[in-house]
Amino acid sequence: MKTQNAKNAPFSPYLSRRHLLLGAAALPIASSLPFAARAEAPMLGQGFAPYRRFQLGAFEVTTLLAGNRTVPDPHTIFGLNASDEEFAAASEANFIPADAAQFFFTPTLVNTGAELILFDTGLNPTGITTALEAAGYSADQVDRVVITHMHGDHIGGIYDGAPTFANAAYSTGSVEMDHWDMSGNDGFEAKIRPLQEQFDLLEGGSEVTSGITAVEAFGHTPGHMAFHLESEGKQLILGADFANHFVYSLAYPDWEVLYDTDKAMAAQSRRKLLDMMAADRLPFIGYHMPFPALGYVAAKDDGFTYVPASYQMMIES
Repeated sequence: MKTQNAKNAPFSPYLSRRHLLLGAAALPIASSLPFAARAEAPMLGQGFAPYRRFQLGAFEVTTLLAGNRTVPDPHTIFGLNASDEEFAAASEANFIPADAAQFFFTPTLVNTGAELILFDTGLNPTGITTALEAAGYSADQVDRVVITHMHGDHIGGIYDGAPTFANAAYSTGSVEMDHWDMSGNDGFEAKIRPLQEQFDLLEGGSEVTSGITAVEAFGHTPGHMAFHLESEGKQLILGADFANHFVYSLAYPDWEVLYDTDKAMAAQSRRKLLDMMAADRLPFIGYHMPFPALGYVAAKDDGFTYVPASYQMMIES
């Protein structure tokens, strides 16, 4: 029978209990090591990068976190036609509290290779420009700003005494512009009115540029628009506010939402887009979905379930 000395013995990934005990006995105790007395690192607080970038065919898409906040008592916003018991049960089933919700505000940047196009502008100029800079861009690089609808958290960053995006053209839906032009509010007068004459107006089916098409999703506001992106056979929906919460809007698409101008029409638009995305297995970006706001939709019971994106966009196929 052949024997091998220790020098020539093959490596084994398996260690016996005897080896482990002998090895442990040979180690110095932790308190004698030179790094044992090192001061504790300070707490830095919660945080994550304020952008996510991925490839969609020849397009480069970047979601930008322009702000977030905790909102108390979400049942005063979502599920207005649901009982307290129904709302609490839906929250518990999805491991979220019923007495608070986290809101995210996520503009999207699309680099087509020919144009840099920003969809919505967040709550204020500082929020959107900070997120842009974190992602490696400056405001003066934006070629076009597209406004999906004119609620304050979408137009807040576009203007503040001067245009935030000095070199940009502007687009929005014609129905949306007409509504706010006639009815007005402080946000519209401060943010959009100074730029109004510079806007190109879109209808459902209009192209912002090749591969980016406006989709009517009326109801949240009178002229709310979503957008369909397609490049080299890859598709994605920019949903804006057709759905405002990953549970309350998707699992219960008929639940009424405080901020929907026409609640019945908003529910109809919501179901139409959710049905299409679930059937075609299309990814979507939702402005208020949990950041980075990218996910999928699966049909479930009488509603839908949100499937957050993981590594799908990292794999070339």
